[in-house]
Amino acid sequence: MAHVIAVAGKGGVGKTTLCGMIVQYLCEQGKGPILAVDADANSNLNEVLGVKVETTLGDVREEIAQAEMAKESPIPTGMSKADYAELRFEDALIEDDDFDLLVMGRTQGKGCYCYVNGLLQAQLAKYQNNYPYFVVDNEAGMEHISRGVLPSMQTAILVSDCSRRGIQAVGRIARLIEECGMHPSVVGLIVNRAPKGELNAGIQEEIANQGLHLLGVVPQDETVYEYDCEGRPTASLPEDNPVKQAIRRIVDGLNL
Repeated sequence: MAHVIAVAGKGGVGKTTLCGMIVQYLCEQGKGPILAVDADANSNLNEVLGVKVETTLGDVREEIAQAEMAKESPIPTGMSKADYAELRFEDALIEDDDFDLLVMGRTQGKGCYCYVNGLLQAQLAKYQNNYPYFVVDNEAGMEHISRGVLPSMQTAILVSDCSRRGIQAVGRIARLIEECGMHPSVVGLIVNRAPKGELNAGIQEEIANQGLHLLGVVPQDETVYEYDCEGRPTASLPEDNPVKQAIRRIVDGLNL
């Protein structure tokens, strides 16, 4: 059974970059194969990891949910919708050397997707037996987990920038986790893009006010910005990069 690591935070705090580095470091530690799941509607985890996406699970959901209304269904005669869904979900699995990637994508059409989401839930449950770790890049609301589409998580990593509003946002996510009856073993905070890798007294006070457990601090680094601007995968940052080193220390501290 896979250990599910869910990474969440409000938009623009760098959680996808950190999520990709977590995947990379787990692979380097020989803990693969890892299933990376991009559950953010604004999906770009593949760019951090340096892989190309052809099909998302959202595309497959859309295709199957609309099949019955189409004049010519894409489902071959004699094949059940469930069998076709499994075949297409497997097509959406991007395979790399030490990790695989699934991009959830967004659903564009109207109508009920309950049946298709049920098929997706079953497929992901099957995948859970094939990987020691899932690493999930979530939207702030953690919708896919709260609705039961993804397996329940064991580790929740909440990412904030170095601002009071960011800390308050992840505080709300932490409370949502509790309200939804999730019971991860670890719920912890990473503060990203901290000047000189340090937190001032005001941010430390807000972390305490929100009752958050600080896992670590990741410094502001211009190299990450440059890689992003150049379209280079940030998972390929130099070994001595301070962001990469900070993430490694945090993961080591989790004792995964």
